[in-house]
Amino acid sequence: MNENSTVPAPSGERVIVGLSGGVDSAVAALLLRDAGYDVQGLFMSNWEEDDGYCTTARDYQDARTVARELGIVLHRVNFADQYREQVFAHFLAEYRAGRTPNPDVLCNREIKFGLCLDYALRLGARLFATGHYARRVELEDGPALYQARDRGKDQSYFLHAVARERYARVLFPLGELLKEQVRELARGAGLPVHDKPDSTGICFIGERPFAEFLGRYLQRAPGPIEALDGRPLGQHRGLPFYTLGQRAGLAIGGARGRAQEPWYVAYKDAARNALIVVQRHEQHRLEADAVATGPLNWLCPARSGRFDAGVKLRYRQAEQPARVSVRPDGSAWIEFEAPQRAATPGQFAVLYQQGRCLGGGVVEQARLTSGQHAGAEARSDAQQLKSAYRPPRAPDIIRRI
Repeated sequence: MNENSTVPAPSGERVIVGLSGGVDSAVAALLLRDAGYDVQGLFMSNWEEDDGYCTTARDYQDARTVARELGIVLHRVNFADQYREQVFAHFLAEYRAGRTPNPDVLCNREIKFGLCLDYALRLGARLFATGHYARRVELEDGPALYQARDRGKDQSYFLHAVARERYARVLFPLGELLKEQVRELARGAGLPVHDKPDSTGICFIGERPFAEFLGRYLQRAPGPIEALDGRPLGQHRGLPFYTLGQRAGLAIGGARGRAQEPWYVAYKDAARNALIVVQRHEQHRLEADAVATGPLNWLCPARSGRFDAGVKLRYRQAEQPARVSVRPDGSAWIEFEAPQRAATPGQFAVLYQQGRCLGGGVVEQARLTSGQHAGAEARSDAQQLKSAYRPPRAPDIIRRI
């Protein structure tokens, strides 16, 4: 096998596959079974809420059907308590601080490749596999994370925060496949999930209205919506309910003396509880030419000094050419060749070189080309939750199906 293969030669070793009930994890299990591994499945319940939006029950039934078709054992484990403590609490704390978190990144670090991987090993597996679109390559200096062949589906952005040593026990069978090939394999194997739609959005929110969901946990704190010159334009519901670059939901009507153009969130003035907005012709005010991050999680030997890299500030973004300067405390200052729209504190800056994900860190502050600084307010205690990887705890409930 070449070093870029995500499914090593058959070994007969036990592999636990995280079966989500979707087509990707089903095909991951199919490929490993056909490669000669002793495959078992593990279905995780991370969120339990009987409100019509939570799909856990339906997904579990789909996972059972897949396991039955493949002739493999399926385990079920409940991580709901740990998820609320280690992921959802952080999500709420970040929104209270006026930032915009990405809970899927933390879920991968704490739950899927933390708790779940450890439990798979306790089930007697040597390896843990998922249906993520990414490639794990074993190099002389240890495991490396590379982007998937299907760049449109690549999920390395969401995987960058996992501790590097965890990848020594991980397989990504779909890394060399295109999404169309995955569905065709599922169809050819008679798997009933071959045409199941991909899940979208944050896992515990699903298709429910986001502002409505957030309002169940965060208090509203209305304040002024202002133009850059300080002119009042309306009232906002509370800074946590808005994100930089947002257009919809501002409820700003026509303003006398202003162009008839949409308004966008430029930044949040937490000290005054004010939401600052700009119009379409002022969108350059949303641009940042540099960001500061917290400590970087390295998926390669830790770098120091300055180096060039491609950097993604959002999942759906091509790598942007940038110069990275690593600080003595492990954080970084990243300067971009071209201004970046809506660089958002709480999101992540993920670093790449020639398809390899080097790691990344949380965006703490953005230097806007307008001279403003997004995220310059005092850091909240939520920031302490982003530090080093915490050893996961074992779940309380597991059933063998």
